[in-house]
Amino acid sequence: MITDVIIMAGGFGERLWPASSPTHPKQFMALNDNISFLQESLIRALALKISGKIVVVTRKDIENECTLQIKKLAERSEEADARKLLAESIVLAEPAPKHTSAAIMLGVNLINKLEPDSSHTFLVLTSDHVISPVDQFAKDCKNAANAAENGKFVCFAIAPTQAATGYGYIKAGKDLTGENHTFKIENFKEKPDEKTAKEYFESGNYFWNSGMFAFEGKMFLNEMLSCTPKVSNAFEAVTKGKKPSLKQVNGVYVIKSWPEMEITYQDVPSIAVDKAIAEKSENAAVVKATFKWTDVGSWDTFSELCTNPMNNKVVQVECENNFVYSDIPVSLCGVKDLIVVAKNGKLLVMKKGESSLVRSAVKAIEQ
Repeated sequence: MITDVIIMAGGFGERLWPASSPTHPKQFMALNDNISFLQESLIRALALKISGKIVVVTRKDIENECTLQIKKLAERSEEADARKLLAESIVLAEPAPKHTSAAIMLGVNLINKLEPDSSHTFLVLTSDHVISPVDQFAKDCKNAANAAENGKFVCFAIAPTQAATGYGYIKAGKDLTGENHTFKIENFKEKPDEKTAKEYFESGNYFWNSGMFAFEGKMFLNEMLSCTPKVSNAFEAVTKGKKPSLKQVNGVYVIKSWPEMEITYQDVPSIAVDKAIAEKSENAAVVKATFKWTDVGSWDTFSELCTNPMNNKVVQVECENNFVYSDIPVSLCGVKDLIVVAKNGKLLVMKKGESSLVRSAVKAIEQ
């Protein structure tokens, strides 16, 4: 079974500019019911009834907000969940963003330092997915944990709903259990062009790579050493050093001092864990997800999912099919198929379907 959960929450969320900013990024935004993406990830972790820790890996400049998010969720949770959130959550602020290999390595080493005499089966989540229903998610996590405990590095694969070019793909191979849920990974494919994406979609053999993983802790460290030793070697100071000291901020544990972490991050390379382990390991496996999954990586996706925009006041005159997300009054006249975002003193106006242009616009406007 899953014992510990690592939630990656250090991103900047540029594609949801201007509502997402460096100091208040996407993981703190909410679709509906005023529950942020980070809090939704925490709720999923709680649903697994884990015996160990929940580690939120993030940036130092948003460490305090992460603790507040956990505290606020605890205040609205039932007693057992609130106790778990405050007693067993740790906000782990990286010295610098170094991609997912370093973030996960840091989380695994933290748990190993705090509980060296226990075995740990980890689940890695991101903080910008929409997943439902939770009970189906928990069932798939159980299948992933079983594979992880049998020495597999497990990815979660999503059955594609369209020929999307924005995701990496996984081709599933041999059924490892005979129960049609856990498979050997035949190969990984980079984000394809439109023609290739259509071929993948129509074949029925390719799945989206969700960016969620499960593995046994010692196996993960061994695989990192075998597959990408430059990452593993950079963590020598952490693995050989003392355990970190902790303190509480807003009732939630954070790192007080961990000198070895600072040393490690001077040299650790920035590599995605997919490339560091999943694409190289002979032990990579995939669990086909039976839950519904959406990566909220664009305003088009956000607008489709958001049923309660935080609009102050919106007036639309002879308009059609527009989405407005604003903290100031907005009036639209005679327009259609627009996404309008007014937040943090900045304004985005885009045609629906053109979310891929936002990142370029952000770079240009910030220059």
